[in-house]
Amino acid sequence: MGEIVNLRRARKDRARKAADTQAADNRIAFGRTKAERQQTEAQRELEVRRLEGHRRDASQDDA
Repeated sequence: MGEIVNLRRARKDRARKAADTQAADNRIAFGRTKAERQQTEAQRELEVRRLEGHRRDASQDDA
């Protein structure tokens, strides 16, 4: 026979696991210092500028 499962306990365990996962994600997203957030933002802006700098204009394609 299969294992007997208490559905109430299984539901609570699943909810607890989901809450733990959400808490871990929040610690990563919101548990950073101001300097770390500024560094990440500066890095993202640098990447955007580099990408835009390599973009070809439509007028260059016609010439």
